[in-house]
Amino acid sequence: MRFLSLVGPAAAEFIFLFQLLVQSTQGVAFDPVPPPNLNLDQLGRVALTGNFDSISLYNYKQQTESAFSTNGSQALIAQLPNGDFAPAATADAYIKSMCPFVMSNGDFAGVIVGGNFTSLGGIEAQGVAMYDPNASQITPLPGLLGQVSVVYCDQDTNTVYVGGNFKGANSTNAVAWVGRTGWANLPFAGFNGPVDSITKAPNGNIIFGGTFSGLGNTTAPQKKDQQVINIASANISSGATSDRTGFNDPKNIICETGGQDGPGSTWLLKDKTPGFWRADMNFGYQPTKLRLWNTRQDGRGTKTFRFTAFPIAGIMNLTYTDPVTNEKTPCDASGARCPLSNNASLPFQDFEFVNNVGMSAFQLDISDWYGDGGGLNGIELFQDDIYAYAVPDLNEPTCANIRFGSNSTPTGPWTTAPSGKSQSQYLTADLSPQDVKSATASVVFMPNIRQKGNYSVTVYTPGCLQDDSCSRRGIANVTGIFTEGSALIPAQQIYQTNNFDKYDQIYSGPVDVNSDSFRATVTLTPFTQQGDGITLVAQRVRFAPTNYTGGLNGIFEFDPTEGTTLTDFSKSDFDQAGMNLQSGAIVTSLKVAGGITYVGGNFTDTDGKFRNIFSITDGNAVSLPNGGLNDPVAALEVFGDLLYIGGNFTNTVNGTVSGLNNFAAYDTVGQSWVALGSGVRGRVNTIVPLELNVTENQPETCITVNGDFDQLEAFGSSPAVPVQGFGVWVPFRQNWLQNLNLNTRTITGQLSSTTNLTGSSPLLAGTISSQGVPGARDAVSLTSDPLQLNSLGIQIQPQQVTPTMHKRAVNGQNVTGAVTGLFHKSGKLNVTVIGGHFTATASNGSTINNLAFINGTGAISGIGSGLDDDSVFLALNTQADILYAGGTISGNLDNTAVNGLILYDLAQDNFASPQPPALGGDNVAVNAITTRPKSTQVYVAGNFDTAGSLGCPSVCMFDRGQWSQPGSGLSGSVAALTWQGNDKLLAGGNISVNGNATTLANYNTKESQWTPLDDAATAVPGPVTALTAANDDVSQFWVAGQSTNGSAFLLKYDGSKFQTIGNSGMLGDQTKIQGLSMLYLNDDHDKNDMVPQGMTLLITGSLNLPNFGTASAALFDGTTFAPFILATSGNRPGSLSQLFSEREVNFKSSGGRIARGLVVLIGLACALGTIFLLVVAGILLERYRRKAAGYQPAPTSYPDKTANMGRIPPEHLFGRLGQPASTPLL
Repeated sequence: MRFLSLVGPAAAEFIFLFQLLVQSTQGVAFDPVPPPNLNLDQLGRVALTGNFDSISLYNYKQQTESAFSTNGSQALIAQLPNGDFAPAATADAYIKSMCPFVMSNGDFAGVIVGGNFTSLGGIEAQGVAMYDPNASQITPLPGLLGQVSVVYCDQDTNTVYVGGNFKGANSTNAVAWVGRTGWANLPFAGFNGPVDSITKAPNGNIIFGGTFSGLGNTTAPQKKDQQVINIASANISSGATSDRTGFNDPKNIICETGGQDGPGSTWLLKDKTPGFWRADMNFGYQPTKLRLWNTRQDGRGTKTFRFTAFPIAGIMNLTYTDPVTNEKTPCDASGARCPLSNNASLPFQDFEFVNNVGMSAFQLDISDWYGDGGGLNGIELFQDDIYAYAVPDLNEPTCANIRFGSNSTPTGPWTTAPSGKSQSQYLTADLSPQDVKSATASVVFMPNIRQKGNYSVTVYTPGCLQDDSCSRRGIANVTGIFTEGSALIPAQQIYQTNNFDKYDQIYSGPVDVNSDSFRATVTLTPFTQQGDGITLVAQRVRFAPTNYTGGLNGIFEFDPTEGTTLTDFSKSDFDQAGMNLQSGAIVTSLKVAGGITYVGGNFTDTDGKFRNIFSITDGNAVSLPNGGLNDPVAALEVFGDLLYIGGNFTNTVNGTVSGLNNFAAYDTVGQSWVALGSGVRGRVNTIVPLELNVTENQPETCITVNGDFDQLEAFGSSPAVPVQGFGVWVPFRQNWLQNLNLNTRTITGQLSSTTNLTGSSPLLAGTISSQGVPGARDAVSLTSDPLQLNSLGIQIQPQQVTPTMHKRAVNGQNVTGAVTGLFHKSGKLNVTVIGGHFTATASNGSTINNLAFINGTGAISGIGSGLDDDSVFLALNTQADILYAGGTISGNLDNTAVNGLILYDLAQDNFASPQPPALGGDNVAVNAITTRPKSTQVYVAGNFDTAGSLGCPSVCMFDRGQWSQPGSGLSGSVAALTWQGNDKLLAGGNISVNGNATTLANYNTKESQWTPLDDAATAVPGPVTALTAANDDVSQFWVAGQSTNGSAFLLKYDGSKFQTIGNSGMLGDQTKIQGLSMLYLNDDHDKNDMVPQGMTLLITGSLNLPNFGTASAALFDGTTFAPFILATSGNRPGSLSQLFSEREVNFKSSGGRIARGLVVLIGLACALGTIFLLVVAGILLERYRRKAAGYQPAPTSYPDKTANMGRIPPEHLFGRLGQPASTPLL
């Protein structure tokens, strides 16, 4: 195979790297995270609640909580060993295609990645790069300008074929990377239109598909030097300028084309002195011709000069036509000095550039002169490139009196931005959502088209890194009109989130010359369907003339064994098949299955027998059944015997097969159409296979469908499912994954491509979000042996949040999803309770609102009717078998209004009767409920003023069916409660005691008195929203909340003062802490004053951890935060509200001593043990003493009992029993 090599310095550098990277193994490297070694044994069952639809432990450094991108950027995606998906390298735009570059000897070089990106993995790469999955290394493949749509790796020839909308050396839209030598022109120099698909035919030839009608590339225009480069807007300077008034301004010679000498029209140097004239522009250009008007003022003039380009500081080689010989002559090669004639019959002199070199400034150095000194009377610079700039001053100068000079019309709040690292200045506009919706900002580009012909039209977008606008960039809507009497071309959306300068071809075809009745235009506006405000930019549009051979129609067959290209296209079955289509055919996808090549796109054969899809086999183009499909095909994918097809169709051409809505299949063996459900509602753009564990540890190949659809259509017993452009078809189950009640992970986003890697899971491209607990939403269980999250078996759907709920909920509380929970185990009762704002389905099929019960067998149930659907449960607790459930609750039970709190009898599975008198006040909310130790008293806290008719603000006590006010003087909103022993209650929130604002207060039950905690009002920077004990008697505790400046805080109270957690940057902006819990570890961490060595602090909420990103839970060991749990909700990070457990944590007291209760028990056990040992020792000692004294055991048998009895008559023993006692004798 013979290609023309394009190796330059950049490519040569890559070749060296390439040789180092070649390897025999493939696979993506993953970095595991050390496990936290939690020990949850003493807590019994443990669970977490929150607002998420997918959740995972943080096991690998590649994991993030980032949502999938909607700004046009995508990434290379790897599947982690735990099944989650993580970005391996992020691009700043779309990734269109990938293939593994495996050499013929089996060596693996890397994955070739193509798209319209300008950076990949943070490395500048224009449209194509190589990714090494073993080292996670990106290597750019420099040399192409534009967009790559498809890459095809051919192992047999060590070649990567690349197609798209680009220019590379002497090729356009198609080029090859060959082995270790780098880029090479294909013999046919590319195509005159974009290439969208490449495949290898069964005969070994390479087939190209796209929107082209001939071979060829961009060409020089017939009319050269068409565009005048604007010098008028440049910064003009000079050296050794004359002091003569009227001749000392170097700007005098700009736009002076009349050749008249005189003050204000001529620039002169000092007498007999060399000097220079310089122009610094605000844009880049490649000049092709310099035109100079020499001065003859007072016999003066320039005799020799040279041209220096900046910023390269290179002296340019020029040629000119000798006015004497009329021959083309190079300037002096030794110093590149050019002569300038002073012949009065020669009004100006032209100098052509030998090389096309980019520059943004130039300098004319005048070294010799006529008469007393040098000077000039006029200057113009020309280029072949046809540009229209958004900044009007950069277009052709109006002073040049060009009839249809390049121009632009900006409308809206545009400002001019410096060029930075880009090619030119550009316009930028910060648009509000209303500005975007109404498209108030626009730029109309008007090029100077002097030659009718075929052009490639490219829109240039400056990179966002240089102006730090990446986070605000959005989507531009671009359209245009190019021929007289034609309509606007269909609008195209261009994502402007590129890190570096990007080029998007929007049109390739005929363009008419400018006239009084017509002018070609390109219009850029914001895409109106963006919801947020954006930064819109506009820079320039290029019109490049194209040349081609003709004779093709969307398909071309290339024989890589031939060094030349045959122009008799009729000898190729593929070329002939394309020519048998109506002109203007668009081929979007090519696939080979079973020795047959399938062609999909937007076309109709000349006989009208088929449309949009056909096959080529045995040299013949064959229609698929029923005339093909009735509208365009965008994607083809082969799996097994089925050819999966996506596009914008609804049926076959003759309309005889139902259920083919934009996604269908063709049985390549049975040669028949196969409906996949009933398809989707909207266009399908890509079809990407994906391996998923549909059932536990049973991976299956699924087919992902990606595009602009919003629903999976209903079919059979399966209902319609709303989606956001993403669906997963499970071939072996003949249904959508979204319809199957399977414990599998949740995936959202879109995929654009995939490629297989030997010994590893496939590498994906796109933008998806997925975390790893199958079937888990808003509530999960947590175990420590092994450490894992598990579904609780309940499918929760969060309810929409209304403005009313936001007002009623306390600051920092989550008001959607699962907010709180508890485990209740008493007698035969074993119930898990989940509360929040959600819906779920009970085991009997009924709908559950906001409060759910899971019994010991896994059966799911809810509460009866009576509560308003917008109620939110924020706090739960039990007294005996009565559940106290509080929140922003309202409704009517047994004709009695309830507000803020309800009681539910878990044993009877019904509302308790009677209910407590309703709480009252503005925006009533119960945020915390606790039971006083060793009593039946239940303390309820939140935002309320009364309980029934009783004035009882902020905290109220319920006992034996009635409310009581604990103390007086407390007001405000209480968010958290905890007991400090049996008689002291600690309350945190946004509160006041006797009119004094504070964040923490104590209640003494014996004295019935509230007192603010010392220093809390000044040391705690805002309302407390979370509170947890830090030792056994809660003399030490942790508090968290939101400070008055909006930042999150986390403090520890050590018994006498508050301690901060270190520097203020340990928690980033937007952090919201909702829960705190102290947990035990299996292994001690380093000793510090904040957290005991054997414990860790769990923080839940929505956390922004510097140098990591967002997490829903983190562990704090006293010095550092470690991400622990990642969660997502829809297309955004999720959050966790709190951890709840079956039993409370038991603390070890400081100094290693055991908690007081345990000390008593252990002491009692030790005392009993000591007594037992003393008794045993005493018995043993007594036995030893008796034995030493000669004691013998008493006889246990008496053989002569009768004889012994005869010795003492009975009457001697018993005869005196009845007689009076006598005085004993002494």
